[in-house]
Amino acid sequence: MGPLIPNGVIPTEWNFVIAMFIGIAFGYILEASGFSSSRKLAGVFYGYDFVVLKVFFTAVLVSVIGVYYMDYLGFLNISQLYIHPTYLWASIVGGIVMGFGFVMGGFCPGTDLCAIAIGKIDAMAYGVGILIGVFVFSEFFTFLEPMFDGSYLGHITVVDSLGISPYWFIFLFSILAIALFYIADLIRKKVKKVFY
Repeated sequence: MGPLIPNGVIPTEWNFVIAMFIGIAFGYILEASGFSSSRKLAGVFYGYDFVVLKVFFTAVLVSVIGVYYMDYLGFLNISQLYIHPTYLWASIVGGIVMGFGFVMGGFCPGTDLCAIAIGKIDAMAYGVGILIGVFVFSEFFTFLEPMFDGSYLGHITVVDSLGISPYWFIFLFSILAIALFYIADLIRKKVKKVFY
């Protein structure tokens, strides 16, 4: 049956409409969970709040288990899912730049938009920084293009890269998540509480 749009269950014309409603729901959940607070988001880097780590690890685990379980039950064909192409060095450099921005500003692009929506001034300043970064990137794109298009690895997944069974990967990833949650709790207990 799934994926729904490629198999014609949902018309292609509804693609952006559904994406918009999913985006609104995602933004509402981010805001309701407190992810519009830069102090809460930055807490994972300073050791006083690991809710971001726990939420995103849990989201990944629930998603991957759900996708493979639906594939097993015949509700979804994994081979038809879109996999974004991997450009290795562009991903590494982009990840480092975004990581520095996350630590310094306390937002990622998605949570920044949530915070702007509720009128936070620090988020607006961060948003201006994003726009400046986009402008600089576009102006220097010719210079950056070899790195941007280089190291193309195709439409691969982590499972493809490691060459192991996806079910073993899910099992090992679950153990890693539980271990990280335990370590995060130990660190949080030793770090002075921050009220925000």
